[in-house]
Amino acid sequence: MSLVAEDILIVLPEIIVSLMACLILVLDLYLPARLRAWTSFSLALVTLLITVLIILSNSDSNSVVGLNSLVVKDRISDLLKAGICLFSAVVFVYSRRYALERGFWRGEYVVLGLFGVVGMMIMTSAYHLLTVYIGVELLALCLYAMVGMQRDSIPASEAAMKLFVLGALASGVLLYGMSLLYGLTGTLVISEMSTEVGQIGTPGLPLILALILVVTGLLFKIGAVPFHMWVPDVYEGAPTSTTLFLAAAPKLAACAMILRLLAEGLEGLFQTWQEMLIAASLFSVVLGNVVAIAQKNIKRMLAYSAISHMGFFLLGILSGTAMGYSAALTYILIYGVITLGVFGVVLTLTRQGTEADLIEDYKGLNHQHPWLAFLMLLLMFSLAGVPPTIGFYAKLSVLQSVIDAELAWVAVIAVISAVVGAFYYLRIVKIMYFESPDTGTDIQLNCGNAQHLILSLNALVVVAAMPWIGTLAEICSQAVASIR
Repeated sequence: MSLVAEDILIVLPEIIVSLMACLILVLDLYLPARLRAWTSFSLALVTLLITVLIILSNSDSNSVVGLNSLVVKDRISDLLKAGICLFSAVVFVYSRRYALERGFWRGEYVVLGLFGVVGMMIMTSAYHLLTVYIGVELLALCLYAMVGMQRDSIPASEAAMKLFVLGALASGVLLYGMSLLYGLTGTLVISEMSTEVGQIGTPGLPLILALILVVTGLLFKIGAVPFHMWVPDVYEGAPTSTTLFLAAAPKLAACAMILRLLAEGLEGLFQTWQEMLIAASLFSVVLGNVVAIAQKNIKRMLAYSAISHMGFFLLGILSGTAMGYSAALTYILIYGVITLGVFGVVLTLTRQGTEADLIEDYKGLNHQHPWLAFLMLLLMFSLAGVPPTIGFYAKLSVLQSVIDAELAWVAVIAVISAVVGAFYYLRIVKIMYFESPDTGTDIQLNCGNAQHLILSLNALVVVAAMPWIGTLAEICSQAVASIR
């Protein structure tokens, strides 16, 4: 295979999604109004599914660097790219009816979603600091616009402004840290940077400052404490369809970025960034679980839940071992699947003129829609880490990696916080099963047959996948081995 053909093959998924996004944007100008929504939805869905097939068909165990060391194709990039495309396809399925009823399902919304997917895929295969930053900014710009797409909604506009201002600040901090790393190491290629950092020996103040800035930017992107302030407001204010997009797939891209920069590029500074992540992870787990108890809005509750789950994800990273990185990758994939299901239930109960965003809206759900209540029960149990769900295995594997890293005290604090956090998940179950709906309240579902089927499969997989959880762990272990 020629060098040019090999380079194209590495970025073929990004090329396909980008071209289709441009095609959808052009078609939206010329198609009749009655065909636009369905055409853009169908093309986006087909594009994402075909991209997954291409990624899987070209996946192998070899790591290939292309485009003059700008990008890399390895097992972890293939796994996360496929996950990002699948998650995004499910998001479009869940979101279409909601966005149509509120008047912002337009070609631009789908195009922004697809370009956001491109940004996430760039982040997963980035092998160069500039490529990392391009992926981060492409995703961020798309999210800013998607959050504010419902222009007649004041909360959505406010959420978009908060995300834009704080996101721009975090991006500047991350870029400043990267520029310092370039000045100190003389390279922007992650593998070469790792070699240079390893040769420095005892890190000086400039290198520590660069590391602090990079870690700050990374923690903001995943919404970990103390850079979590934007998460609850944006989750609550954004349209629920956009909140779902924001909550699921970008976490996979952030996982790849953290592994590339910390586990690979700055491995020589492990002792320093481990201390930072210990503090960030524990504060995230404790604060997220405690504050979530007081929430009455389910989206804000899920926002604080996300903060706590990002703390658990960081527990795997801070262990600094291949086992820990594999556990963190497994955790983020499982968390993404559960998040899709939870917001799928929320969107199913949300209809035109009514937002099912208060916890009280779920009172007596089992009395009128027992199947949907059962699906929500499985998802809540999985978020809480109750066996025999995959959420239990995800937490267990992360805690095991922390204990193996001789940080048992960190694991103890995380377990206590998780037990506290189980309260607000079980509260949802209690409200659905043991409280009656308000007099005269008719809980109506707002989903088609296809959406209902996908939601059922999405929720059932949190239990049905347990016999194959070892296979997923092995796939993640092989993926992590490709970056070390």
